[in-house]
Parts: sequence; structure tokens; C-alpha cells
Amino acid sequence: MRPVRVNFEAMEPDDLFAKKADDPLSQLVRQDLDPLSVAELELRIAALTGEIDRCRERMTKAVNHRATAESLFKR
Repeated sequence: MRPVRVNFEAMEPDDLFAKKADDPLSQLVRQDLDPLSVAELELRIAALTGEIDRCRERMTKAVNHRATAESLFKR
């Protein structure tokens, strides 16, 4: 599977995420990072990296599931 290409142009968080103000992802993006220490930022990066890995695994499973389903219906 090829990696997904992402548009790296700067976008407003409102354009990227759900319109709900209480959406956890929207809250995360808007959080002020200034009060966080380097250690807290490292923990945040580790947690976000773990979440990215989890999302990628889910995407892989979804693609594989779809490919399997398509192959069954082509028979």
C-alpha cells in the first residue's frame, strides 16, 4: 500500500475539523502550548504519535477489508 499524500498548505483548524466547538480534536488543536514544559510537550508528542499509528492501522484494515470484499464480488 502506498502512503497517503497529504496537502501541506496551511489551513485553519475550522477547515480541517468538525464544526462542533466541543469536538475533542478541535479542542486539542486550539490548546495553548505555551504553559507546557518540554517534558509535557514530549509526552503530548508521544501520545499523538501513538494515535497517528492507531489511525494508520485502522486505515490499513479498512483498505484490506475493502479489497477482500471486492475480490469476493468479482468472482
